[in-house]
Amino acid sequence: MSLRFSAIESIAKETGDAPAPASPKITTIFNENVFTLKTAREYLSDEAYKSLATSIRGGKKIDRTVANQISNGLRAWAESKGVTHYTHWFQPLTGTTAEKHDSFFTLKSDGTAIEEFDGAALIQQEPDASSFPSGGIRATFEARGYTAWDPSSPAFIIEIGHGKTLCIPTIFISYTGESLDYKAPLLKAVESLSKAAVDVCNYFDKNVTKVTPTLGWEQEYFVIDEALATARPDLIQCGRTVFGASPAKGQQLEDHYFGSIPERVYAFMRDYEQEAYKLGIPLRTRHNEVAPAQFECAPIFEEVNIAVDHNTLLMDVMSRVAKRHKLVVLLHEKPFAGINGSGKHNNWSMATDTGVNLLAPGKTPKTNLMFLTFFVNTIKAVHDYADILRAAIASAPNDHRLGANEAPPAIISVFVGQYLAKVLADVEARVNTKFDEQDEAILKLDLHRSIPELMLDNTDRNRTSPFAFTGNKFEFRAVGSSANCGISMTVLNTIVADTLRKFKTDVDALIEKGDKKEIAIMHVIQKYIVESKKVLFEGDGYSDEWHHEAERRGLPNLKTTPIALDALLTDKAKKLFESTGVYSHTELEARHEIELEKYIKKVQIEARVMGDLAINHIIPAAIKYQNQLLNNINGLKAAGLPETAYSSQLEILKKVSEHIQVIHTKVHAMVEARKIANNIENSRTKAIAYESQVKSAFFDEIRYHVDKLEQLVDDDIWTLPKYREMLFLR
Repeated sequence: MSLRFSAIESIAKETGDAPAPASPKITTIFNENVFTLKTAREYLSDEAYKSLATSIRGGKKIDRTVANQISNGLRAWAESKGVTHYTHWFQPLTGTTAEKHDSFFTLKSDGTAIEEFDGAALIQQEPDASSFPSGGIRATFEARGYTAWDPSSPAFIIEIGHGKTLCIPTIFISYTGESLDYKAPLLKAVESLSKAAVDVCNYFDKNVTKVTPTLGWEQEYFVIDEALATARPDLIQCGRTVFGASPAKGQQLEDHYFGSIPERVYAFMRDYEQEAYKLGIPLRTRHNEVAPAQFECAPIFEEVNIAVDHNTLLMDVMSRVAKRHKLVVLLHEKPFAGINGSGKHNNWSMATDTGVNLLAPGKTPKTNLMFLTFFVNTIKAVHDYADILRAAIASAPNDHRLGANEAPPAIISVFVGQYLAKVLADVEARVNTKFDEQDEAILKLDLHRSIPELMLDNTDRNRTSPFAFTGNKFEFRAVGSSANCGISMTVLNTIVADTLRKFKTDVDALIEKGDKKEIAIMHVIQKYIVESKKVLFEGDGYSDEWHHEAERRGLPNLKTTPIALDALLTDKAKKLFESTGVYSHTELEARHEIELEKYIKKVQIEARVMGDLAINHIIPAAIKYQNQLLNNINGLKAAGLPETAYSSQLEILKKVSEHIQVIHTKVHAMVEARKIANNIENSRTKAIAYESQVKSAFFDEIRYHVDKLEQLVDDDIWTLPKYREMLFLR
C-alpha cells in the first residue's frame, strides 16, 4: 500500500479530539512563563529592579554589577519552575530562530557541583557564527559571533515535552560588529522613528518624550493531516506542493471562510493558544480563512519589537504543537495552487508615551492636525521608498502569492478610503492658495465629527491594496506568511523616520521665514500630498487597467525577487539606512547578498524536488497505467473486437504518452538549465537565471503536464496525496 492510501486509512481511524478538561481562564495563565516586571519585583533587589525597569522603559544600559543580581533572580525564578538550562534566543538571517543551550550546572575548582548563572552569561554569549548567513561579512573560517541581551523583550521559558529552557531574547552580531539578525536593525529603526516622531509631536504637545511603533500581525496558515503531508516530498522539503490538480471543489463556494472550525483543528488551536498565553503572546482572534484548510490567528497590538518576537516564537510553537495532534502547519505563502495563499498582514501605528495613537483622528483641531501630519508623512514615505518597501517583502515563496487570490500585487500603492481621499483632495485643491490665519475651515479639520462616516468607509476594505489605512492604523498586506515581520517593520519604521525628519526641516524653514507654526505645517502637508498623490489608489489592484495606470504614473512594478532586491543597493537606500543608523553600507550589501542566496537555494530545491517527483513518482505511475491500457487494448484486439471497442483507450493512451514525453524532456532541459545557472558566480545574475531560465521557463509547463496526468491516471496507481484529500480530509 502506498503512503497516500496508508495516510487516508489512518485518517479514517481518527477518533477525533479526546475529552479535555475545561480551558483555564486566560488571565490565570497569561505570562506564566515570562519574566515580567511584576515577576522581577518578586525576585530582584530594589536596585536591580529599578535598573531593569529603566532599561526597558528608557533604553538605558544595565551596569554589569547589577546584571549579576538580575541573572541570579532570573535563575531563581527559572529553577522554581523546573528549568535546568538557559539559552540566548536569537533570530539569524536564516528566517528561523536559533538557540544554544547551556546548563546552570558547573563545577568549582575543588570539584564542588553548583548551579550558577552570572551577569556575564546573561549579557553576552559567543555562538559559532560561521554557519549563519553573513552575506560575505565573515569568511567561513572566521567563526566568532556574539549574542547580546535585549532587555526590552522579556525572558521566557519554553516547554518542549518534559524539558524547560530559559530563553533570553538577544541580538546577534559579528565579531566586527555588523548585525547578523533581524532584531538589531529593528531596534535601531524603532529608536530612529521615536526620535523623529517626538520632534514632530512636540509641535503639538511638548509633553511627548517617546513614540513607540506598534504592530498587530495577522498570521495565516494551512493545517493538513501529518500522514498526508509525509506522503508529499514537496511539502516536506519545499513547504508547498509543486504539483497538484485543482479539485472539483476548492474555495469557490466560499463556505469555509468564518465557518465552523473543524474539531481536530479546534483542539490544535486551543492547545497552541494555551502555550502562547503562557509565553505572553496576547492572541485574541481565531477563525477559518477563505481557502479550505486555511486558518488565521491575530493578537492584540504590542510594541513592534515584542510583537515581532512573539510572532516568530508563535510560528515555532504552532509547528511543534501540531505534531501532538498528528497535524502539520504550512506557513508557506502558497502551499496550494489555485486557491488563496497566506499572508501576514502587519497592522502598524505609532503611539506616544502620553497615550495618543498618532494615526487616529482626534477630538480637537490640534490633535486632528497632528493626525493629518503623521498620516500624510506615512503616505509620503511609502511613495518615496516604494521600491525599498517592495524589497522588504521579496522572497521566492511570496513571488508565488503576490498578485492573485486576494493577495496584493507587486505594485506598492496606498488605499485610504473615500472619506480621507476627499480630505487630502481638499487640501491639495488649495495648492495655489496661501494658507493664512483666517483659514479656519481647513485648519480645524473637524475629522472627529465624521468618525462614524470614516468607520463606515473603512469597513469596505480594498483587499487588493498592499498598504491600506484601516481606521487608526496602516495595514501592510503584502508581507508573506512565513516572513519574519522584523524585515518589513525595519524598513517601514526607517522610511517614516526619514520622512518625518525631512518634514521637521521643511516646517522649521517656513517658521524661520515668519509663518505661524500651524500654517507652516499645513503648507508642508499640502506639498507632501501633491508630491505623493500618485501612490494613492482606491480601485482593483488586479486589473490590467491599474497596471497600465501604475506604469503611466511611474510606480515601480517589481514582479520578481531578484529584480526587487536591487532597491537595496541604490544610492537612495544607502543614504536612507546610513543616515538613520539602521544599516551600514556593508550590512545593506550583505542583506542583498543573503536574500539573493536564499532565493537561489529555494528555487534550486524546488527544481530538484520537481525533477525527483516527476522521474520517481509521476512517470512510473503513468507508465504503469500505460501498461494497463496496453494490456486492455491488446486483450480486446485478441478477442476480435473492432477498433471502436477500444478507441477511447487508445485516445487516453496517446494523451498519457504525450504527457510523459513532455515531462521527461522538460525535466531533462530544466536540469541542464540549472547546471548552467549553477556555474554563474555573480549572485544577482545567478538569481535572475534561476528565475527566468529555470523557474519561469519550466515550472508551470512541467506542472501543467503532471496535473493533466493526475486527472488521467488510475487513482489507485497515483502515489501522491491529491488536493481533494489534503484540503478536505482531517
